[in-house]
Amino acid sequence: MLTKILTKIGSLLPIFLTFSLLSHYSLQGQDTLRPTGDTLLLKTDSLNLSSDSLAVDSTALPAEKKSSLEAKVDYKAEDSLRFDIKKQQMFLFNEGDISYTNINLKANYIEIDFPANMIYAHGSRDSLDQEIGVPEFTQGDMKFKSKIMNYNYKTKKGYIRRVFTQQNEGYLHGTVVKKMADDITYIKTGSYTTCSNEEHPHFEFRFSKAKVIPDNKVVTGPAYLVIAEVPTPIFIPFGFFPNRSGQRSGLILPTYGESANRGFFLENGGYYWAINEYMDIKILGDIYSRGSWAIKPTFNYVKRYKYSGMLKFGYALNKIGFPGSPDYEKRKDFEFRWMHNQDRKARPNSNFSANVNIVSNTFNKYNPSSSTEAYLSNTFQSSINYSTSFGGNYNLNLNFNHSQNTITKEINFSFPQISFSVNQFYPFRKKVRAGKLRWYEQIGLKYNLDLENRYNTYDSALFQPGWYKDMQNGIRHSIPISGTWRIFKYINFTNSLGIRDKMYFSYIKKSYVDSIVTADTTFPAHYQTDTIYGFKNAFDFNFSSSINTRIYGMFQFKGGPVKAIRHVLTPAVTFSYTPNFGAPGWGYYKEIENDTSAIPGKYSIFQGSLYGGPPGNQAGIVTFSLSNNLEMKIRNRKDTVTGVKKIVLIDNFVIAASYDISKDSLNWTPITLSGRTSIFKGLNIQYSSQWDPYALDSLGRRTNASEWKVNHRLLRLDNTTWVIGLNYSLSSDKVGKKKQASKGTEQEQEDLERYYDYYVDFDIPWSFSINYNFRYAATWDNTQQKRVPKIIQTLNFNGQLNITPKWKVTLTTGWDFTHNELGYTSINIYRDLHCWEMSFGWVPKGAQQQWNFSINVKATILQDLKLNKKKDFRDYY
Repeated sequence: MLTKILTKIGSLLPIFLTFSLLSHYSLQGQDTLRPTGDTLLLKTDSLNLSSDSLAVDSTALPAEKKSSLEAKVDYKAEDSLRFDIKKQQMFLFNEGDISYTNINLKANYIEIDFPANMIYAHGSRDSLDQEIGVPEFTQGDMKFKSKIMNYNYKTKKGYIRRVFTQQNEGYLHGTVVKKMADDITYIKTGSYTTCSNEEHPHFEFRFSKAKVIPDNKVVTGPAYLVIAEVPTPIFIPFGFFPNRSGQRSGLILPTYGESANRGFFLENGGYYWAINEYMDIKILGDIYSRGSWAIKPTFNYVKRYKYSGMLKFGYALNKIGFPGSPDYEKRKDFEFRWMHNQDRKARPNSNFSANVNIVSNTFNKYNPSSSTEAYLSNTFQSSINYSTSFGGNYNLNLNFNHSQNTITKEINFSFPQISFSVNQFYPFRKKVRAGKLRWYEQIGLKYNLDLENRYNTYDSALFQPGWYKDMQNGIRHSIPISGTWRIFKYINFTNSLGIRDKMYFSYIKKSYVDSIVTADTTFPAHYQTDTIYGFKNAFDFNFSSSINTRIYGMFQFKGGPVKAIRHVLTPAVTFSYTPNFGAPGWGYYKEIENDTSAIPGKYSIFQGSLYGGPPGNQAGIVTFSLSNNLEMKIRNRKDTVTGVKKIVLIDNFVIAASYDISKDSLNWTPITLSGRTSIFKGLNIQYSSQWDPYALDSLGRRTNASEWKVNHRLLRLDNTTWVIGLNYSLSSDKVGKKKQASKGTEQEQEDLERYYDYYVDFDIPWSFSINYNFRYAATWDNTQQKRVPKIIQTLNFNGQLNITPKWKVTLTTGWDFTHNELGYTSINIYRDLHCWEMSFGWVPKGAQQQWNFSINVKATILQDLKLNKKKDFRDYY
């Protein structure tokens, strides 16, 4: 009997060996087949193995049948793998892993039925009765977890129980799920949430049925909101959740509330239209129960590697208070913004940019979407610029500039503003240099052309009839010629000649008008200024010459922490000469007509013009200056290369004075002393003062008498200024010497700068910074006959503290030394609620006194699921 059994086993041995070679599996242990991760291709169904008989069919094997598999199957298991050759089934135990085309399945138990093309999978329980190794199914970008899964890999249909899958920013839970061949999924009894908590989400929309279209949308039937597993009465007739990354068109739900002065409101509601991948538009609106309303469309456009920009317009009708009440106001406000940026790679030799910001005086006061910075600002500027360079030496700039002050209501325009320049060139140099440069080959010149129209007015008179007559315009040509030569190897000798030509299309004429007496009134005598339209040209020039050198002094120490001290002196002497363009022969200065005074008044016909007129007096000024820099080198063990550290003790301390040889008196100007230093990091000190060599008379005017002759001292202190700035910051990562956090990608840095007010950093447990500025200025007061000191101080503090890993408190405050009270103060509290977040902001006093409480879902797809309560600074409380 034993011999028969061994004979039958021997006849089966070649079959097992062949099967093992085909499947690339090795036999280890007694009854355990350990996978090698290779491919199993089952192409025969003629292998019969009975549990009660080891008989093998002795007839010839039938021809191979075509496998239902379209590609190879990669599979492995951590514990064991078992084959049922008769039923053509395979079983994977403990961390089974199967990959087929773009499908991957992981589970603690996986069963494959090859004839039926079915895969069955479920998890298992550990020694603590915890479920582990539940099926994780991946097909392309679609991933989900489930408790039990049946999947037909041929029809690509599946029947799944208790599924959990992520859909873009959201998560889907389903009790029973059917997956169709086109990847559309049907769910019976499930929920949708943005909470990543798999077993117990903090909130969810529960529904009885849903349809999931990959990369498109999730549509549900009637659904209700559940928070912390407690059903709420919030009910929606159907759910529509976008399931696609990128732009999506749709409604924007408004924020509701109540304003003390404008009534109940719906703010910032509207529609977002994703036109295409290059442009979109968002239209927002506000409406108030007392009649106020606003509309605010925003258009964005971008073309990669070309340009990007934004157009924003706002119009609002604001009604404050009740009609008939003393404080009732009705205002029409507007805002226009345009931002355009050109990619540097698009056109390297030219650039077009725009930053236009035009608003009415009270738009930011009443518009709830305006930022804190916009509310506190009273000056707004705009610019449109096109610049190009060509030929290697030529540059052209075209500009439009605008500025306005919402307090003074002044508006300034410059359009167009054109500048053209030629880079410095040397006309006497040869194209091919040979030998040392001759003296005349070092003479270089430039050319600059400026053309501008300027219009200054008030908003009430903007573009009124005849507005163009108030414009200032002109053309200016300038040709600077200069050359620098080296004398005695160490002295630099520089000469320059500046030639300017200014062209105007109008000039002024002044006359004296006697008093006029009529029957009704009397007009007193006065000076009258008339504008004469016509072309006028103003030509002027000046010459300057200077010599300078540098003197170095070094003192080295043999021992101690100080290694050396270096002193650098830069003496310079400059002479500049300007002719008297006020002489009658030039025709730039006139005497006032009909002026009967002993010395008739003299005026420039270009007074008040765009670029001014030529100087009216001769000047020959000699300037003496001495610049000082003092540095110290100390030992630095942290520097392994040089071993020393440089500290700047005095940074550019300058002593300067001028002497005008063309004057007959008061030739010396006050001696100026100025300097700065930053001995310690974060500490900056600046100093300046003027010392006058001339004495003052009883009225505080300078006299030609020297200070030494009158008061027996060389110089008189005329004014002095000290500016001290201290910036100090400290954080827990510096104290603990933790590794500095990575700065992130370029896009992350850009987003951080743009949305800094909304950024919450939980990586730093605490940090604070202090900024203190002190300015002392003492100037001579002729009335009091003494120097009057003036002190200006500012103190600002910023800090943040993580009370717990989920709680953060930030504080911004300062001290107003003028009124001895707190400056702008803001307190913000933030709480991370996992998939929700809560924030509270409070400005306790000042023009922006307000508070704001908000609790909302983090995910942008459900950004309208929020609760806001606030009292705004626009409510005048």
